[in-house]
Order: sequence, then structure tokens, then C-alpha cells
Amino acid sequence: MTDIQLYTKISSLPENLKAEVIDFIDFITSKSKVEKSVSKKPRIFGYAKDTKIIKPSFDEPLDEFKDYM
Repeated sequence: MTDIQLYTKISSLPENLKAEVIDFIDFITSKSKVEKSVSKKPRIFGYAKDTKIIKPSFDEPLDEFKDYM
């Protein structure tokens, strides 16, 4: 939809619906500003190092499934 088509549709609306469209546009723009303003902290390489330990027996089959193997 082009800007002209959008303008034509909006201009054909009654005044009370135009006010709702303006409110909706304001809501959308304020919502996008809030999402952009939330800044993410930069990731730090190695931050979670040594917090999770995988045991050497991780890849071994589980005893519960021996009947199926």
C-alpha cells in the first residue's frame, strides 16, 4: 500500500475514526521507541565458564534403555 492509498483511505474516514487512527499510530510509534531504547549489555566472552560441568559418562547409554538396544 502506497502513502497515497493510505492517505486516501484515512481521509475518507469520519472524524471519530480518524482520532482512533491517530491514537493507534501514536501507540505504535511509542511502542517502537521503547523497544529501541532498551539497550542490551554487551556479551562478555567466557562469562559462564566452569559453571556447567559435563561428566565424562555423558554420552554413555542409560540403563533404562538397555532393553531397547
